[in-house]
Formats: sequence, C-alpha cells, structure tokens
Amino acid sequence: MKIKNYQEVWDIWLSSKDRLYRYILSKFKDEELAKDITQEVLLKVHKSCCSEKEIKNINSWLFQIAHNSAIDQLKKDQKNQYNSIESGEIESPDTWNEISLFLEPLIDCLPESYAIPLKMSDIDGIKQQKIADQLGISLTAAKSRVQRARKNLKEQIRTCYHIETDKNGVPISFELKNSCSLNTNHDKKL
Repeated sequence: MKIKNYQEVWDIWLSSKDRLYRYILSKFKDEELAKDITQEVLLKVHKSCCSEKEIKNINSWLFQIAHNSAIDQLKKDQKNQYNSIESGEIESPDTWNEISLFLEPLIDCLPESYAIPLKMSDIDGIKQQKIADQLGISLTAAKSRVQRARKNLKEQIRTCYHIETDKNGVPISFELKNSCSLNTNHDKKL
C-alpha cells in the first residue's frame, strides 16, 4: 500500500491513534508524554505521505514508528540527564553517598530470594545471566526477582524515609520516619 494523499493519512490516523496512544502510555506511564509522542507519530506519518514508499502492513509500520519515537524520547531523556550531571546541576554527591549507606540494610530486610539477586545485580554489578547461572535459576526468574526486589525496596524507602528533592528530583536530604519499623537498625537522621 502506498499513502497517496493526506486524506488517507488522516483516515489511517483516526483508526489507529487510540491504540498507538495506549501502546506509548504503556511504555512511559505518563499521559502527557504519551500524548506528545503520539502527536510526533502523526507528524512522522504525515511526512511520509506521498513518498511512494510501499507499506506492506500499515499496523506494523505505525507501531514501528511509535516504537522508534519512544526510543528517541528515552535517548533524549538519558542525554538530558547526562548533561545535567555534566553541567554540575547535581550539587551534593554526599547525599548520594549517604543514601547508598542506608540501601544495603533495607535490602537485607527483603526476603533472601530477592535480596541476593538485587545485591548481585545493583551493588556488585553482575550481569543477570551470570546471576541466574550462579543461583541455578532461569534468566527470566533472575530478572523477575531483581525487578520485584527493586519494587519492594522502593516501597520500603517510601515507608521508612522522608526524602526531600530539588526541582530536578535530585535528593538533597532524607530522614528516617518515626513510624518505620527499622528505627532500631538505623540512626534517626543520616
């Protein structure tokens, strides 16, 4: 199929935009960002009009454009994050060092089946395939355990610590909450 005029672009867009939006939203979990990327997809489809390019499967083609747009956004986000680090916007590396000190005890509070793979992956920097081999589990199981451990750790951090961030989301201070059951294991303020 060749898209020969802009009316065809519009017809294709109207029949596909909701599915594309849901796909992009599933990748980013941010409604506004998903809307923006979906609009970028429309612009890219619009630009391809009348290019005489043969499109074998319109749905696959549209989702490939959406996927590539999502990848472009991720690369852009990573570049912006790297540039902010390079430009010195993160002013307190001491806060990061302090935060790292309380992570290991929190990881130790996780069930062993999650704590060990998480430490191996995120603290020791071992690749997940090697973790799977060392623990005698499948790669899928290793990935799942690391992912669940990260989720549980995040919940523990939210439960036990009040973290203050700057406008960029960079932690600038944190304090152990009185309601946390880990009060006996940590100082009140790190």
